[in-house]
Amino acid sequence: MKFKPLRDRVLVKYSEEAEKSAGGLYIPEAAKEKPQKGEIIAVGPGRITDDGKLQKMDVKLGDVILFEKYSGSKITMDSVEYLIIKEDDILGTVEK
Repeated sequence: MKFKPLRDRVLVKYSEEAEKSAGGLYIPEAAKEKPQKGEIIAVGPGRITDDGKLQKMDVKLGDVILFEKYSGSKITMDSVEYLIIKEDDILGTVEK
């Protein structure tokens, strides 16, 4: 399924969390918190400024980002959970 975010929104796929803790204990699925890190899968065109001009997004497809903990809306497509968030909720990109 294809998805195109509107305005200043991005579609993010959560990064996979480690199955084991630092001490070697396995973490059950129910005890895991959703990560605050993910990869951008789709990007909207940008936001419209007060004077009617299009301000392009600072992030691009494939960027790995950090975002606020309780931001966005969760959706499921093709049995994969994604997050739709506004560009304002993005804290920064992760450099590789």
